[in-house]
Amino acid sequence: MADVNTPTSLRLGERVTALLHRDPGDSAHPLRADAALAAGAGLLGAAIAYADTALRPDTLGWALLAAAALALAGRRRHPMAVLAVIVACIAPYQLLNNAHMGPMPIAMTAMYTVAVTGTVRRTVTVGACVVGFAVTGMSFNGVHRVFDVLRTSGWLVAALVFGVALRNSRAYVAEQRAVAARETERKLTEERLRIARDLHDLLAHSITLIGVRTSVAAHVLTASPERLDRAAVAAALDSIADTCREARAELRTTLTVLRADEHGPLPDLDGLPDLARSAKAELTVEADGVHVPPAVGAAAYRIVQESLTNAVRHAGPDATARVRVEAAGELLRVTVTDDGRGGAAEGSGFGIVGMRERARSVGGTLEAGPREGGGFRVTADLPLVARPLGDRPLEATA
Repeated sequence: MADVNTPTSLRLGERVTALLHRDPGDSAHPLRADAALAAGAGLLGAAIAYADTALRPDTLGWALLAAAALALAGRRRHPMAVLAVIVACIAPYQLLNNAHMGPMPIAMTAMYTVAVTGTVRRTVTVGACVVGFAVTGMSFNGVHRVFDVLRTSGWLVAALVFGVALRNSRAYVAEQRAVAARETERKLTEERLRIARDLHDLLAHSITLIGVRTSVAAHVLTASPERLDRAAVAAALDSIADTCREARAELRTTLTVLRADEHGPLPDLDGLPDLARSAKAELTVEADGVHVPPAVGAAAYRIVQESLTNAVRHAGPDATARVRVEAAGELLRVTVTDDGRGGAAEGSGFGIVGMRERARSVGGTLEAGPREGGGFRVTADLPLVARPLGDRPLEATA
């Protein structure tokens, strides 16, 4: 609904602008619209002709004027044919020395239609022919006053210029809409990739922890049945239940964001203690008082999550994982290490590739590889200060 405080003239101007920039082919009822325009142009032409008491048309003149107006009803589908019919009606009308300005609204509408629906070359060619024909006809009809010739030619040329200008404006608006549509599609693609990364990180981390703890519980149950450690089994099962609840909650949050079409709260450094506790990792955070941008915090969280998932999966049951997050100048450095039997090799999955893309999405870097003496290390340097757009390979979408 329009704002009641908006001036009527402004709303009318907006509607006229939208109408002018709309493609003629988009009309819901093109024939009805063209018939209304033909009626309007015909009535205006009739009024002009009737006002010229010296050269008021006779019966044949009125018939020719009406036929020219009726031809406008097909202007949208056959602009050149309509123009030819109108010229064929106006020529005898003028030669019979009827009111010369009477057919002008009809002729201008036909000329405008040719200009707005065709190429510039066709418009110039048609315009030169029609104007030349009109000037020649007026000369044969005894109209030798320069003012009358210039007036008639000027109105016809003005209709052509207006049609060309409006055609160019519509082309520009269509191009801008296409650019906006491509930009929207790009953002939708980035959002899909972001959601895919979030779901991958969430499910891979949770399913890996559940698998490891299920294996521990199964080992306790089968290794020494006569010395069953019920407390250890209960602890493993409780841990599995906690992991399932956390995964379900985070999955619900992610899907809610998707359905609501909004980003919602991003994971950040405050979620690291829960990650470390679920993976039984040691955590050190030295970033108190440092402003961490939301996208950087989300990237750090996902990198730690994926690194701990790899540690649980590949390092072995006796390995210890350590997470260290510290502010180093204008960088947030995230380091995840383990002393196990080795991590995921480069290219063995999407984990390391995904972490590297996470770091790159906020303008950072990531290195991952085996440690000297055994184990695996992941180090990410994420900028705490926004970098110029040209320095960032991908817009931060977290």
